[in-house]
Amino acid sequence: MKVGIDTFGCNHGHSGIGSYLISLINELQNVDDISFELFGEEADRLSFIPAGGKITFHGLNAGQGRSHRTWHQVKIGPLALKQHYDVIFYPAGSEVIPLFQHVPGVAVVNNVLSDLFRTNRNPFLKFAHITALKRTDAIIASSQFIRKDLIALGINPEKIEVIHHGIDHSHFYPHTEFEDDTVPIKPFSIKRPFIIYASRLQNAEKKHVELIKAFSLFKKNTSLPHRLVLAGDEGDYSDEVRKAAAESEFASDIFITGYFPHEHLPELYSCADACIFPSVTEGVGLPVIEAMATGIPVACAKAGSLPEIAGDCAYYFNPDDIEETAAAINTVVTDAKVRERLLKAGFEWTKRFSWEKTAARTVEIIQKVVNK
Repeated sequence: MKVGIDTFGCNHGHSGIGSYLISLINELQNVDDISFELFGEEADRLSFIPAGGKITFHGLNAGQGRSHRTWHQVKIGPLALKQHYDVIFYPAGSEVIPLFQHVPGVAVVNNVLSDLFRTNRNPFLKFAHITALKRTDAIIASSQFIRKDLIALGINPEKIEVIHHGIDHSHFYPHTEFEDDTVPIKPFSIKRPFIIYASRLQNAEKKHVELIKAFSLFKKNTSLPHRLVLAGDEGDYSDEVRKAAAESEFASDIFITGYFPHEHLPELYSCADACIFPSVTEGVGLPVIEAMATGIPVACAKAGSLPEIAGDCAYYFNPDDIEETAAAINTVVTDAKVRERLLKAGFEWTKRFSWEKTAARTVEIIQKVVNK
């Protein structure tokens, strides 16, 4: 069996979907009896192919932006035939997927599509995307929350399987090698103590601005020395986030890193006093359990997939209530009993998540589609 893996829409590994694909590929290269070939922009060869691995890459020139969608509608069929794919795997099924599929397809949906359609009101785009998903042989939803959203959009529930993302426990564990007040994680040098929110500056639903306001109130109320570290790639909401940070009374204590290499996030998490995750549009919520695995307490919004992913192991708050968010920050930073409970419960909870399990179930779905 030969599986084509579409890298378009994965942002060269600099997004949640990109990180998902990198982690998945690391496990898929250990699968016997299946040949995997990635295809996409030539630049993605270095982004996704493991050194010394057996997975191959087919470079393409498909243009940029809208051209990617056009290419998928016109060229995906001939490519599948030329490369002899038995099935095509679409990791960015929330972003790009062909309307007509000439070979069986398996799409991964990592986003809450109804939220995306609210921000992009192009009726044709919504119609085309839902129609393409309806024609796809199988859909992998990254949470029950996403599955329910897809069903509400008219997708047949029988073709939707829920497979949660995994954690690389060889990287995401409590790192204790940094003892100084300043954390030297190249190319950054971050002063302790700090709290962290790792998420792309993508849209208003990520609640970066509300968190900045709550952090400022927390600082004003407590006079504690903590900094706020916002670690995430630039996005459509970057200007608003940077403006809110610059206007804060505590602007000097707010550090926006821009893109932060995923491989160094475990060290950054481990050195933080807490992870604060206010997003209300999360379909996956992987940063929450990654933070738990590094041994820090987590406070997050009681919204989207986060209650499903974090269980009873997080401290929940309403991110639209600035005072409540500021109080939540204070609690997870200063309340020793709460911190101890969250640390123990969160660390145990994360043991159920692994990329090996995620990859194994993904391969089962792919084989089922080919053999039906």
